Amino acid sequence: MKNNSLFIILQKMRKPFLVILITYAIAILGLTLIDGVDSEGNVYNMSIFDAFYFISYTATTIGFGETPYAFTYSQRIWVTFCIYLTVLGWFYSIGSLISLFQDKLFISELEKAKFLRQIKNLNERFIVVLDYNQITKKIILKAMEQGLRAVVIERDKSKINNLKLENFTPVVPILHTETYSVKVLEAAGLKKRNCKAIVSLFENDDLNLKITLIAKALNPNVKVAVKSTTSNHTENLKDLDAEVIVNPFSIISSEISLALWSANLFKIEKWLYGIDNLNATLPIFPKGLYIICGYGRMGKKVFEKLNEHDIDVKLIEIDKNKNMELTKDEISHLVFGNADDRELLLEVGIKEAVAIAVITDNDTTNLSILATAKKLNPNIVTIVRENDIADDFLFKNANINHIFTPSKILVNKVTNALLMPLSDKFLKLIIKKDNIWASKLVARLLKEINEKPLLLELEISENKALQLYKYLLSKEKLTLNLLGTSLYNKELKNNVVPLLLQRENDTILLPLWEEELKIGDKILLACDSHAKNDIEYICQNIYEFYYALTGKEKQTILKGFL
Repeated sequence: MKNNSLFIILQKMRKPFLVILITYAIAILGLTLIDGVDSEGNVYNMSIFDAFYFISYTATTIGFGETPYAFTYSQRIWVTFCIYLTVLGWFYSIGSLISLFQDKLFISELEKAKFLRQIKNLNERFIVVLDYNQITKKIILKAMEQGLRAVVIERDKSKINNLKLENFTPVVPILHTETYSVKVLEAAGLKKRNCKAIVSLFENDDLNLKITLIAKALNPNVKVAVKSTTSNHTENLKDLDAEVIVNPFSIISSEISLALWSANLFKIEKWLYGIDNLNATLPIFPKGLYIICGYGRMGKKVFEKLNEHDIDVKLIEIDKNKNMELTKDEISHLVFGNADDRELLLEVGIKEAVAIAVITDNDTTNLSILATAKKLNPNIVTIVRENDIADDFLFKNANINHIFTPSKILVNKVTNALLMPLSDKFLKLIIKKDNIWASKLVARLLKEINEKPLLLELEISENKALQLYKYLLSKEKLTLNLLGTSLYNKELKNNVVPLLLQRENDTILLPLWEEELKIGDKILLACDSHAKNDIEYICQNIYEFYYALTGKEKQTILKGFL
């Protein structure tokens, strides 16, 4: 991507420059040709330098007197003419300059040049975010909390202004562009070694696929976090090695399935995402007749999950012409009509239903249907899709049992996968476990730590855990037990629970304390703030590491002299 601002300046200011040049040339030529008189009454002609000097301060209306000698009437007549001539030239040039600074193309090129300088000087780790909205804003904020910078590419000028008003610290470089081409993504720093990920969460699946293709071609090592809304598109993205593929509708249906059959797993997931603590009340998803209002992409996913568990389901869809292929099973459960109609709800069995899931893409419609349903069946469990985060206040005050917000799910999934990759891997592994396993883990975390443990990801490398790395490099042995040691008293244990150990392609879920550590190991730990500080000291500080290892204080040279 080239910077064309200099070319625009030369193009726009060419005529004004020629006007000033010609007016000055005429004025200077006249002054050199008209005879003057020196202080002794002798005839003289001004030199080119004297004429240029005089015109320079006269044309700009500064005024400095007649020099080098008082002018004759002929010279004064000529100077009078030159004043009007050159001032008009300057007015035209200044007007052209002001017009240049208001030119949208020139301003765009200046902003582009500024953006390219910012990217060139960006030496910290960063992610590239496409499209600025409420979802990506939260992703940027969470990334900054973890020490990651962000670069934004946006097509909408009004969104760019909104980002600038946020006044992020450090500054978020932003580029306005009409297309997400190879040159644009390259200009955003995608090929730089410190670029860690690109986030593409557009509603357009084809655009997300194109961006994934370009990103992987420019930098195979960069992580791609991308949105997908269909199974076929998800498979295409997997073929391109996209690391983080987020289908919010699939995630919501899986969460409902978890809540139905493994409530404690659902509780662990909410804790990992930072939504709730481990003492939170278990979600209520009773078994019985479910009514799903709105049979689109999300409704299809929820129906599939409920059908897997033999839950009786009735489907209501208002749009008879909706472009989707229906199976015989779906047709047998589907009724077309307005779900806000009392008669229709009674017809599908609202009074006998245990739960209603209202998941259309219109928040007002969703709230209206729920209000009607609750009047017909006050005891029904309500599940709703919240489309716009701006409507949060309305949903929280509507006395709804379960609110699922696709945009919040996108934020949680993307930030967890990019910023806490081991946590994301841990979640994928435990999804296959049952409720008994999950309840035991919840009980252990509550007993050994607290209701809201912190998560710590640790990698045994020279940069992340220097002391462990050096010790293992010398062929000595270390066990996971070392990371649970209290620096207050070696005989005591900190509040730590190992959740995951990844070694190359092997993954150990809930590893034992006796597990031997190796260089390159990646470890996920749940702990409290005190234990987190101790672990970080053990990994980086030679004295604390020595105490945790031996129980003795390491002697320094200074102590030896004393």
